[in-house]
Amino acid sequence: MMGLEYFSFADLWSPAFMIFMMVIVVLYTFVVGPWRHHFAASAPVSVMRQLSFISAILLLYLTQGGPLSLLGHLMFTFHMTNMALAYMLVPPMLIYGIPDWLWRAAFGGAFWQKKIFRVLTNPIVGMLAFVMLFSMYHMPDNHDWIMTHFTVHRIYYALMFLSAMSMWWHVYCPIPEWRRMSHMLTLAYIFMSGLLLTPACVMIIFAGKPLFGVYNDPEVWAKAMGYCVSGDPAELLKQFEGPNFFNLMSATDDQQLGGIVMKLLQEAINVAALYTVFMQWYRRDRSRDEDSVLEPAAE
Repeated sequence: MMGLEYFSFADLWSPAFMIFMMVIVVLYTFVVGPWRHHFAASAPVSVMRQLSFISAILLLYLTQGGPLSLLGHLMFTFHMTNMALAYMLVPPMLIYGIPDWLWRAAFGGAFWQKKIFRVLTNPIVGMLAFVMLFSMYHMPDNHDWIMTHFTVHRIYYALMFLSAMSMWWHVYCPIPEWRRMSHMLTLAYIFMSGLLLTPACVMIIFAGKPLFGVYNDPEVWAKAMGYCVSGDPAELLKQFEGPNFFNLMSATDDQQLGGIVMKLLQEAINVAALYTVFMQWYRRDRSRDEDSVLEPAAE
């Protein structure tokens, strides 16, 4: 399927990374289950929240170590799909899936609140850090260099994920007293984050030629494939002669489709976020109005 049949089980599924992610899911299940009583003010975690966390871990695994990750090295469209899923969808799902009492237990101490956590969850720092990292990554020369230097690749992806978590924290903050923006400002925040990511997507969509050597230059592609395929990457060139063997379209069309997919997924996720925040705002104000009506009657 789409060329995946040419790769081994280890290439497709990254067993070590799979085991690591499975351990995270098992630990989470125990923490929110039988170990819950070891945490102060703990409460049962709904099935919906647990499914959100587990689904987020599954998506993160598929996009960073599973078949989608490998496809992301074969076609730019899948690369941008992975970007949208891993950095736009996974963070809010993780934030929602982790209960408030676990967040407090992990980051409620004075050291975290006064120093590290407070800086990391600064709204401007989070948004600008992610936008800058994402945009710089998709500048052609930067992209090819990062994709072919594996240690830098891992560090850069980790920083992007951390900044994405910081950015989405202000949208779905599960702890009221830690929220640093009103609902109105949160709506503007979501809109602004989408607006700032637009130039990178526009550059990709309207480029009239292939920008990224990883997806059109056989030598660069083979070197980048060394990140997710075992063995000598030079053998890939002998067998397939480059990424065009796997691509269903021209490099330019694939690039433009990838930019469109990224923008559409980003906008869809942002619309869902806008709706969620607006409904939270509406319910809060409606609850206050009802309380104000009931107070005179109680007197």
